[in-house]
Amino acid sequence: MLKEFREFIARGNVIDLAVAVVIGAAFGRIVTTFAEGVLMPPLGLLTAGIDFTNMFYVLDSSRGIPASVADAKAKSIPIIAYGQLITDIINFLIVAFAVFLLVRQVNRLKSAPADTGPTTKACPQCLSTIPLKATRCAFCTSTV
Repeated sequence: MLKEFREFIARGNVIDLAVAVVIGAAFGRIVTTFAEGVLMPPLGLLTAGIDFTNMFYVLDSSRGIPASVADAKAKSIPIIAYGQLITDIINFLIVAFAVFLLVRQVNRLKSAPADTGPTTKACPQCLSTIPLKATRCAFCTSTV
């Protein structure tokens, strides 16, 4: 069983997947930082200074109205932090768009190479297919 497990781990796909997960985690942090530090402040400015991450709905107002999500957590006041959901949705859309652009570029690079023309010709004696650079037919041995 240990040998089989070692063979499974040594497969190229498993290693590729592990590398993808590590790079994906790092990429996710970059996108999160971009969304929260670069994209969200102008978006908040456009929406009259609303900070999405601090938007919430108080479920139990008898304990008081907190000033922020952190204040609600500190006072154990139950809230629905829908602003964080908005931020996470925007982060997801940014990641999805970045992955789309990346996959699109990879697909362009993988596209079939341009057709360079025919690589074979017919032998004039026996009509067999032979390479273009051939000087003698492999089938009938006539000079071409």
